[in-house]
Amino acid sequence: MTRLLPVLADAALVLLFAFLGRRSHEHGLSLTGLFQTAGPFLCGTAAGWLLAAGLTDLAPRSVPFGLVVVAATVVVGMGLRLVFAQGVAWSFVLVATAVLSVLLLGWRAIAGLVGA
Repeated sequence: MTRLLPVLADAALVLLFAFLGRRSHEHGLSLTGLFQTAGPFLCGTAAGWLLAAGLTDLAPRSVPFGLVVVAATVVVGMGLRLVFAQGVAWSFVLVATAVLSVLLLGWRAIAGLVGA
């Protein structure tokens, strides 16, 4: 259960990222559309978790663990978007990196400050 909550938090925040992006660009807010947008990034998040948990002794709630998750989320997510011709403009890469960093590292930083 201890590892499940951070995994769910990361997945929920990636879904929030996709939701906000679709809403800000006036795309439809269907469940299918949301998962089409979030899917590549959720795959990246899963890869980041597997990498960080499998190759390090870092705590999942730590910022260093989150850095691995963010990097994989962005790199794998953008790679899959490129493969499936969903668009990978440099401005999108920069915005996605910034937003995902704030979301996926922010909760970890707060958890570290409050000792959760």
